Amino acid sequence: MAPQRRTATKAPEGNGASERRNRSSTKKDRAPREVQRLWQRPWLRTAGLGAGLVLTALLLWSSLGADDGVAEVLARRGEVVAGRFIEVPCSEDYDSHRRFEGCTPRKCGRGVTDVVITRKEAERIRSIAEKGLSLGGSDGGASILDLHSGALSVGKHFVNLYRYFGDKIQNIFSEEDFQLYREVRQKVQLTIAEAFGISASSLHLTKPTFFSRINSTEARTAHDEYWHAHVDKVTYGSFDYTSLLYLSDYLEDFGGGRFVFMEEGANKTVEPRAGRISFFTSGSENLHRVEKVHWGTRYAITIAFSCNPDHGIEDPTFP
Repeated sequence: MAPQRRTATKAPEGNGASERRNRSSTKKDRAPREVQRLWQRPWLRTAGLGAGLVLTALLLWSSLGADDGVAEVLARRGEVVAGRFIEVPCSEDYDSHRRFEGCTPRKCGRGVTDVVITRKEAERIRSIAEKGLSLGGSDGGASILDLHSGALSVGKHFVNLYRYFGDKIQNIFSEEDFQLYREVRQKVQLTIAEAFGISASSLHLTKPTFFSRINSTEARTAHDEYWHAHVDKVTYGSFDYTSLLYLSDYLEDFGGGRFVFMEEGANKTVEPRAGRISFFTSGSENLHRVEKVHWGTRYAITIAFSCNPDHGIEDPTFP
């Protein structure tokens, strides 16, 4: 037989119990009114709203500028790096390509410097990118301008700007623009040669060398998906040394968009700064990606070098 549940006997409620309950009810009713009167005080209301705005700003910053799994920052945007180099073991990627003594990487690594290209030079060379990309631009947020081949993003495709715009190009660019481009490329080449202990003459500019403009527009084609991790030597073959010259500032001109070296459990990142050069050997020892840009516009130029003279390209000339 199932046990029967006994109901507790309820004690009769006298006047004292009733008064206690009434006092408790009065306190509960009074509390909301006190809070309401306090909230009506202007200084307290302002402080409360201010705290809410600060919290919102902190949450927004954390979503846009948080480390995103990055364990170490190699170069922060706010610091001026005179020269920083980290050596890493070379991968076997170079073994499947023709080797060039005195050039093919035997010493591998990554470096950063802010003292080779001035901010004024960075502003001037960025203006070249802005003028060229004003002629087109991708629908998907990642636009390319290659002064060597003439490739320019237009909508979902690429056109040859020299053929497409013809003589009008001379109204967009100047001989001074192309001279500055050559001078900057030479400075980058010398920086890489010095860091890796090789002759600058053994390095050959290779393709693709190009300007990039990235914003937060949703990707439309595979060409717009710049954020995937990759190895330059695997992707392009001709690359032995890769460099990026940044032409805009992280967290001032754009959010997100940091350069990340992928390492198991300890990713490293470079925060873009106008005039900053980030360079590295192009094999699997430097697997990398770029974070998605959340807001603003990120400008940079990728300049790559090969040890194989057959893969070399000439500097662009004013049309």
